Amino acid sequence: MSILGAIEAGGTKFVCGIGKEDGTVLERVSFPTATPEETMAQVVSFFQNKGVEAIGVGSFGPIDPVKGSPTYGRITTTPKPHWSNFDIVGHLGSHFQVPIEFDTDVNGAALGEYTWGAAKGFDSCLYITVGTGVGAGAVVGGELVHGLSHPEMGHILVRRHPEDKFEGFCPYHGDCLEGVAAGPSLSKRWGVPGADLTPDHPAWEMEAYYLAQALMNYILILSPQKIVMGGGVMKQLQLFPLIHAKLQELLNGYVQLPAISEQIADYIVPPQLGDNAGLCGALALAKKALAAG
Repeated sequence: MSILGAIEAGGTKFVCGIGKEDGTVLERVSFPTATPEETMAQVVSFFQNKGVEAIGVGSFGPIDPVKGSPTYGRITTTPKPHWSNFDIVGHLGSHFQVPIEFDTDVNGAALGEYTWGAAKGFDSCLYITVGTGVGAGAVVGGELVHGLSHPEMGHILVRRHPEDKFEGFCPYHGDCLEGVAAGPSLSKRWGVPGADLTPDHPAWEMEAYYLAQALMNYILILSPQKIVMGGGVMKQLQLFPLIHAKLQELLNGYVQLPAISEQIADYIVPPQLGDNAGLCGALALAKKALAAG
């Protein structure tokens, strides 16, 4: 069985791993995201002499994942200092002569859950992460969704909660979904990190109000067969029943499907791959690269 390399390139930390085509992680290491020069030196050092036959990269964004584009393989307009316009695929390609597949971290996680996790056996799925930011990736007909670029589902507009006076923190859009529902919005709005709020705190009803709106939009546009919700904020498992109830209320019987009306707790679920969702997603990208040659 082939040995694959996986890189979960996050804005806070990089996770690198070695794994097999069945999704088994054999070795992993993580280190803080510093400058590209420092960080990529550690990446290259980790993969040296490991004998990987392909590498998958799931990266923070925005990125250019469109092959043939002049800026393919680059992290583009990120606010992360020093990383804007960095050619991550070109840098890896100069050290390793193996196929490389490059996509967003959330598209990678969607592919990982589709291949080995909670969405295995389905034809389509959506993976949404709610953490430092909000992002989502989708698999439709067995393929990751791309267009002009990659989806940016974390920046959709949502209706304001009637009791929410927080202005939002997104530097581009203020109170878009990420601006009102990502982890930093919890600490900025309530004065303490979300992890310090009690399970019955009103913050969670407000959070569910925003996330359910987003899921309603995604369901009406993409109609995914499975929705997986991960990231640090979604470790507050009390959110799931709140989101389920609010989503059913918002849809108001319009989508008459048992998955939503009767089995919603099995339709919208945590990642089966857990904290390995991102790394396994990068492994799934590597597997895709190997198959494409």
